[in-house]
Amino acid sequence: MGHRFVLILCFVLLASFAIAPAPAAAQQSCDSLASLKIPNATITSATAIDPPQDLVIHIPGLPGYPGIPASDLHVTVPFCRVIAFSAPTSDSHISFEVWLPLAASWNGKFEAVGNGGFIGQIGYVDLAAALKRGYATAGSDTGHASGNDESWALGHPEKLVDWSYRAVHEMTVDSKLIVKAFSGSAPKLSYWKGCSTGGKQGLTEAHRYPDEYDGIIAGAPANYITHLQAGSEYASWVALKDGSSGAGYIPREKLAVIHTAALAACDAKDGVADGVIDEPRRCHFDPKTIECKGADTPTCLTAPQVETVRQIYAGAKFADGKQIFPGFEPGSETLWGGMISGPEPFSIGTGFFKYMVFEDPNWDFRTFNVDRDTRIADKKLGALVNAIDPDLKEFKARGGKIIMYHGWADWGIAPGNSINYYESVVGAMGGEARTGDFLRLFMVPGMGHCRGGAGPDTFDSLGALEQWREHATPPAQIIASHSTSGKVDTTRPLCPYPQAAIYKGTGDTHDAANFACGNPTW
Repeated sequence: MGHRFVLILCFVLLASFAIAPAPAAAQQSCDSLASLKIPNATITSATAIDPPQDLVIHIPGLPGYPGIPASDLHVTVPFCRVIAFSAPTSDSHISFEVWLPLAASWNGKFEAVGNGGFIGQIGYVDLAAALKRGYATAGSDTGHASGNDESWALGHPEKLVDWSYRAVHEMTVDSKLIVKAFSGSAPKLSYWKGCSTGGKQGLTEAHRYPDEYDGIIAGAPANYITHLQAGSEYASWVALKDGSSGAGYIPREKLAVIHTAALAACDAKDGVADGVIDEPRRCHFDPKTIECKGADTPTCLTAPQVETVRQIYAGAKFADGKQIFPGFEPGSETLWGGMISGPEPFSIGTGFFKYMVFEDPNWDFRTFNVDRDTRIADKKLGALVNAIDPDLKEFKARGGKIIMYHGWADWGIAPGNSINYYESVVGAMGGEARTGDFLRLFMVPGMGHCRGGAGPDTFDSLGALEQWREHATPPAQIIASHSTSGKVDTTRPLCPYPQAAIYKGTGDTHDAANFACGNPTW
């Protein structure tokens, strides 16, 4: 009996070992990560940051982006900071950082953050926010170090490939290896969060590398680069082709006049007069209504200025009338200054054509021809830099989720671009129902480019994505807020497009509880 018991016990123990999961890899110390070997990548430092000796990072301001001055970022959470670079080609140098929370505070997940414009700068502010939520997080400079001066691409085709898609892919693969080495296990879920170029990067990942992220936040995506830059250059060219003394030039002080007139025509159509146009495509404001009756004054538009505004609303078009890129919407006028009221065009569009399309540092924007030059850009760069393919079947099949959002008052990327992309996905994926179970678009009334503006521009898109991907709770609405001097003064639900927030008819119009998502009828 005793021998039989021993045999049974041995059998049970052997069986348990056979079915037990393989042990996780041994966790490494922060300092030891400096010697970690990764193909095509080099770790230059791995440093434990342990407050109260906080990490302070200087964040340069972004020229051309109002409201984003230089600042110092203070990181007060203890973590392991890994600085590295990837060199997949002889002309590549993709700098990236991975911030690793301590084991007790790690949520077991990974969040990568995106970039803006053509800027070669890691998104430190977003890294700090992800770290505070318990994420292991990473960001890159996309393969170059510069502001919105695209001269880095001149004569460096591999760097343009890095910016277009390769930098994010390399950073993602390498960062996950670093996370696993530090924690002893791979992230259980991976999320992407970015706006503008960061939004484009997310959509690029969903299509090119559908297995790298489980959820993606793509704000105001700059995914149609060739047409976006043509549209931006067109808006600047319309206003500035004859210089600031030209008949069609609109000085900054007149932008508020146009905006006030647009609000008077359209603000109250949704049943709430709140200084925000909720669905501006239903607004039929004609700038001719504020045309000067006699001499030019600061409170009216001359006939050439009226035509400039009409062309900006209409957006860039080919010679046959086909839309190249949507125009800006009524309600966004006070944010146009950097695009049309400076002595020179918005630098991103000019730099794109100067250094990437024509590869000529002496290219003059006054020679711009929107039909011809858009076609040249499409032929030369479209397949490389654009992320417009709506076939996301592989990403959806893996259970991936995407939240897109875009401000209706966006001055940098016309909001109609996100609607166009969303509708193309609806067509490719078999209708709104099949699209809505993995991708939803939220249009934000009154919000500018990624942030700012008169509308509710603060909302937890990542929290909504977590609930959707991890708990199968799709976002029927996302509550957003607007603050003045740091104090919340308005809340409003953001609704999945094509729905909008509709006032119930009673109660405080600054309270989200008094609105419901539905199909607008105004």
